Amino acid sequence: MNTTTFKVYSAIDELPASWDQVAESNVFLQTSYLKVLEESAPTNMQCFYIGIFEENNLIGVALAQYLNVQKLESFGERDKCIKTTVRNFVFKNFASHVLFLGNNMITGQNGYVFNKEMDFKHISELLIQCSEAIIQYFKNKGIKIHIVSFKDFYQHCSDELKKYDFAEMYDFNIQPNMIFELNPEWKTESDYVAAFSKKYRDQYKRSHKKCEGVTVKELNYQEIIVNEERIYDLYHHVAKNAPFNTFFLAKNHFSTFKKQLGEQLRVAGYFIDEKLVGFHTILLNGETLETYFLGYDEHIQKERMLYLNMLYNMTKFGIENGFKKIIFGRTALEIKSSIGAKPVLMSGFIYHTNKFINHFMDKIFIRLEPSVEWQQRHPFK
Repeated sequence: MNTTTFKVYSAIDELPASWDQVAESNVFLQTSYLKVLEESAPTNMQCFYIGIFEENNLIGVALAQYLNVQKLESFGERDKCIKTTVRNFVFKNFASHVLFLGNNMITGQNGYVFNKEMDFKHISELLIQCSEAIIQYFKNKGIKIHIVSFKDFYQHCSDELKKYDFAEMYDFNIQPNMIFELNPEWKTESDYVAAFSKKYRDQYKRSHKKCEGVTVKELNYQEIIVNEERIYDLYHHVAKNAPFNTFFLAKNHFSTFKKQLGEQLRVAGYFIDEKLVGFHTILLNGETLETYFLGYDEHIQKERMLYLNMLYNMTKFGIENGFKKIIFGRTALEIKSSIGAKPVLMSGFIYHTNKFINHFMDKIFIRLEPSVEWQQRHPFK
């Protein structure tokens, strides 16, 4: 450990030349994606890129994100209640400066990667040292970080980290990551539909019939530019009606993403009489298909079962292009389980830099994080 060091960068052009070789296994840590964050991150977000070295050799890379919650237009408008009002007051006054070690914009273990075996004792030490360095950076600028969070970890990693420096932190499990492990015997959409029980095969047929008259088209870069304002409006409508938000994407996010990643990012537009009424995005990440942000016209969604059809279409793409699994992320758990995704527990760690407040983190957190009750569906025979 004596020869292991790290350096925190604030610009992509400062990164070591071997960065992408180390980050090869995860597109969300490669410079093509990091440039998307640099050019079109949410307005209340600042990103930091961490290089981890053994002597002078880069062996690991990590991402950190600072969020200024005071700049946020809304924490979420769906739930109008006293609890939401209290939550918003607390965030504005006691949790407005938040540091994430990891990527707060997506679900999954995408915070760091190494090109060699690292034991969890060293990983825990490094992550905490990196967070402390960034906290000091903001302290020097007169900004006090209120909350530090490390996200997301699959359960075996979380269990290991808790044996070391993370032991004193509050570990939390919020909504699970909905992951669809695709059956390798499925080669076509018909194979997938044939595996449904009658109830869910009927759901598939009904949703497709409802969506008749909606044209689905993959959008290239120029088409995204032409439709950028409408795409953002559709995204923003969905985002602001979520139960809880810590950021909103920049208006040029999708065109920037497409420009940087090309064919790795696919944007599908849903049209009625040439009017864009919805879109979904997917990211090709090795053998994993990552679902990204989407948007839709609420009235069309209800009438045409648009969201469910988007889930089926993303699944179809995954099957027909030979992906092993699809990461559907958090939210809409029940409907995602109805098309075959299963919940996978993800853990995070969090602490408040005020020791008195931190002592009550377990009680505070469960009151701030919206709880979701849902019923898991089992669609296959």
